[in-house]
Amino acid sequence: MQDTFEARGLREKLVESLREKGITDEEVLRAMRTVPRHLFMDPAFLHHAYADKAFPIAAGQTISQPYTVAIMTSLLKVKKRDKILEIGTGSGYQAAILAEMGARVYTIERCRELYLKAQQTIAELGYHNIHFFFGDGWEGKKEYGPYDGIIITAAAPEIPDKLLQQLKTGGRLVVPLGGGDYQIMTVVERTGPDSYDYSSHGTFVFVPMLRGTVNG
Repeated sequence: MQDTFEARGLREKLVESLREKGITDEEVLRAMRTVPRHLFMDPAFLHHAYADKAFPIAAGQTISQPYTVAIMTSLLKVKKRDKILEIGTGSGYQAAILAEMGARVYTIERCRELYLKAQQTIAELGYHNIHFFFGDGWEGKKEYGPYDGIIITAAAPEIPDKLLQQLKTGGRLVVPLGGGDYQIMTVVERTGPDSYDYSSHGTFVFVPMLRGTVNG
């Protein structure tokens, strides 16, 4: 897999555009400057990879718009060695951003095709702090919790209670919440054994968070 001078230049422009759109977390911007997004897509689409837009990948899914990745990652407030649960591996790009920031990532994908492809891409990039699971994201991964942060990369009509229970006290869950045409980016902070604070951070559009698994 190749990173090129041209790709690095396009990433630099992308990061500057994210800064202009209000992204201020320097560690998020550094990670997005470092991780080669084009390697998570068809290599023919180099320039599309660094446009600030979502793009189709396999299995009817998309790789999220870079601005959306930056917002969600910033809201997660990632620190080095944090344990992060990701629901919806997709291409693996979001997991790579978190790994580049020093997090230990546990990522679940329901579509076997994406699950296998993301592992291959991440292995070739050399990240060793990402653990992949094929399964139903609604269940989470209790045996590796509790987590400092949970990120849900699909539209959830509701927040699964099992995921709230797997969040560490003081931890943050970031989710595009809602089942309609658009979702409200929502942060849930666990403040005690049975208490949670909710805050809203703008409207976004995501593919729906589905139950079960797909072997195709």
